[in-house]
Amino acid sequence: MSKTESFVEVLADLKEEEAIRIAKERLEAGEDPLKLVEDCREAMKIVGKRFEEGTYFIADLIMAGEILKKITEMIKPKLKKAKVKYLGKVVIGTVEGDIHDIGKNIVISMLEANGFEVIDLGVDVPPQKFVEAIRKFNPQVVGMSGLLTLAFDSMKRTVEAIKEAGLRDKVKIIIGGGTVDEKVKEYVGADAYGRDPVIAVSLAKKWVGGE
Repeated sequence: MSKTESFVEVLADLKEEEAIRIAKERLEAGEDPLKLVEDCREAMKIVGKRFEEGTYFIADLIMAGEILKKITEMIKPKLKKAKVKYLGKVVIGTVEGDIHDIGKNIVISMLEANGFEVIDLGVDVPPQKFVEAIRKFNPQVVGMSGLLTLAFDSMKRTVEAIKEAGLRDKVKIIIGGGTVDEKVKEYVGADAYGRDPVIAVSLAKKWVGGE
């Protein structure tokens, strides 16, 4: 088993301490950080497949997201030095009135592992803050998260604010959260909804031409 196969399998098996140790050793040895990003991507493909097959559950996605977060924090400084070209840019936040962020954080970790630059606006984000972030960062994709049903109106107001600012045609908007479905997507005026983090990342890649 090669070092790469070992890392991919360890990460896909959610062995946190071992995955972080191997990632640290590889970076300290001067390995190209992009190779590590690519291996994270491969591991997340396996995690996503296991989730779709029903062998992994939401708790496993949360665990994968936490491990990825720690590894990407180690990789980021190296990527900045290497002046990496990202696949695309995503602005994401939990909408006004809602402070749940577990789902959002999983999506962020998986987006970063798939080569996206992510601007996390945090939680309880008012519509105008999304508008300002779109103007400042020029993302291709905007993600809005919300677990509570009251988040639907906040999402709708945010989409309307983006329209009023003349920015709606410049971005694809995806919404996510435990109670989000096709009807909510239509009500809000989003382009799509992510039933789970794997679908959200797949849509983002499709929109920026990454697959």
